[in-house]
This record gives sequence, structure tokens and C-alpha cells, in this order.
Amino acid sequence: MSIIRTSAALALAAALAVGAGACGGDDDGGATTGASGGGGGGGEAPKVALLLPESKTTRYENQDRPRFTEKVRELCPDCEVLYANAEQDPAKQQQQAEQAITNGANVLVVDAVDVKSAAAIANAARAQDVPVVSYARLIADADLDAYVSIDPFEVGQQQGEALLRALPDGGDGARIVMINGSPTDSNSAPYKEGAHDVLDRAGVEVVKEYDTPDWSPDRAQTEMEQAIASEGRDGFDGVYSANDGMAGGVIAAMRANGIDPARVPVTGQDAEVAALQRILAGDQLMTVYQPINEIASTAAELAVPLARGEELPPITTTEVDNGGSRRVPAVLLDTIVITRGNIQETIVRDGFATAEQICTDAYREACAAAGIR
Repeated sequence: MSIIRTSAALALAAALAVGAGACGGDDDGGATTGASGGGGGGGEAPKVALLLPESKTTRYENQDRPRFTEKVRELCPDCEVLYANAEQDPAKQQQQAEQAITNGANVLVVDAVDVKSAAAIANAARAQDVPVVSYARLIADADLDAYVSIDPFEVGQQQGEALLRALPDGGDGARIVMINGSPTDSNSAPYKEGAHDVLDRAGVEVVKEYDTPDWSPDRAQTEMEQAIASEGRDGFDGVYSANDGMAGGVIAAMRANGIDPARVPVTGQDAEVAALQRILAGDQLMTVYQPINEIASTAAELAVPLARGEELPPITTTEVDNGGSRRVPAVLLDTIVITRGNIQETIVRDGFATAEQICTDAYREACAAAGIR
């Protein structure tokens, strides 16, 4: 992968100073307004910008944003969090980054819509002496200050192993459909590779495979409908879905075509409440719980010292290669496979979702049977 040319970075950096000042701010789509000038200077309270990629995946607004903000305020009561969500638009995210720097951001925490185009964000921030923490998705071809996420290859393996256990004959000769994540997400390829690592070695046949733009549940539903039309209602034994939102689309397509999802195992990821309810009802096989509270807290622990102009704290556990000129200090956190048998001891115990949220009237009996309280 090639490094973004210095001239392009400097040109974009110059645009930050003159073009972004006119951008307004709000809590939904744009960074909160504040003092102008990259880095915030003048002894003002540090400003930490959090740039998230989309809201179709419910975790971003319901988990990542509030937990990150809470931890920043715990570590730095006088810090200001500048927040923006790009709604799957890389150009919009770049504008939001420009606005955040103009509004005085001392550090950017970026969950990139497109990890390749986000290199321009990172390089322009560096030209303004603003550190960048890559959050969840690893920005490519740029020098970053830190990265915090999970191990996506391991997640794919966890999903593949769970699906394998649910397939007939240990998976040998079983047929599956694969609904993979967005090509613009750096984690999608290793999710897919991890799943293939397990499934291919076991002799599983992939009859249809799709890469799903924007992790869109609607697009996943369409892809599953296409697979059913091509292979028939009995032409597959299971479905690998890379996340819960898409799993919901997959299951909707199966139901619309008269297929009982209880007999066709479907994987997921993110531990969304709707997915936990489907697991309790027997419609979804499993999900993967990313410790989002820990991921968000760790990102804040990395960002706050950088915003204060201090050294990176000694909490990174490894380094990763993103194609930049140097390896990136990183924290990669463990993930947990969730089935109906461990929702209480993981999701509920951690406060990721409450029993009241999960155990609505339609799922009260299933919750009781699973020991959720």
C-alpha cells in the first residue's frame, strides 16, 4: 500500500484552516463547535474529537458514544468531547474531521467509514500536530498514534467454529451462504478469512458469498433472497453473517421464503438487543460480544493524555502494520461467543444490556428459561 503524498496532505491541511471555519456543528452530524485553530492552544481545556462511521449498527449511538464520553469526563472533567457521525459517507467524515480541527480538537479518535480514504484525515491531522487514535477499524497507509480494537481474524474463527458445531456431520459436506461485511471496513476481510480458515478446513461448501456494502441489513436481506432464488429453499444448511444487523436481514429473507430460521443456523456479531432476543427465540445461533465498554474506555485512556500534549500511556500490548512508515501501538481486546446460555453472565452482568431491555413481553418466558433476570 502506498503512502499518501506529502503534497496532498499539506494541501488538505491548508484547506482545514480556511475552508472548515464556516462549518456549523451539532450533536448528530457535525463536530460540536468551539474555539478555532488546530490543537486548541492558549491554555484552553483539551478537546477530544470522536468521529463514528454510521448509525445503522445500533452499538455506535447506544454504546460506543456514551461510554467513550463518560470515560473521557471521568479522566478529564474539563475536557470537551466533539462528536460527529458520518452516516457511511467518507467525504462527510473528512469534512467532520476538518471541522473538529478547526474547532480546536487536540486529538482525533476516528472509526473510519473507509479505512483507505481516511488516510487523508490522519495525514492532515498530523500536519496540524493533532494526534490520531484509530478506533475499531485500522486506518490504512498513514502514521497513527494508536489503535484500539478486537482481533477480527479471531472473531471470524469464533463465528466459524460456532456455525460448524451447529451443522450436520460436523460440517463435512454442509452447504452455507456467506454474508460478509463492508469492503471499506478493514475488519471485514479478516472476519471473512477467520471464518474461512475454520469452515474450509472442515469441508464446508460455500454455495453463495457476498460482500455487503455499508453492513446494510437491507442489502443483506436482498443478498439472501438472491441466494434462496439461486439455490432453492433446501440448498443450504446454514448462513455465516458477519454481524447482527445483517443477520436480521438474512432471517427476514428466510421467513419471507417460508424457511424456518430455527432449522438453519445463522451467526452474528455485536450482541445487539434484537439479536439477543432472536437467540432466545431460537432464530439466531449466536453472536459475538465485543467488549465495547472496554474498547471505548481504552480509547479514552489513550486519547486524553494525547489531548493534553503528553506521551502515549503504557497500556498498548502490541503493534500492528497498517502500511504506514511505522508500526502502530495497539490494544487488541478479547471477544466472547454469546449463546442463550451465557447472556446473563456476560451481557447483563457487564451492563451492556439490561434484563428489562432484553426480556420484553414476547421474550419473558424464554428469558426465564435462560436464567436472565
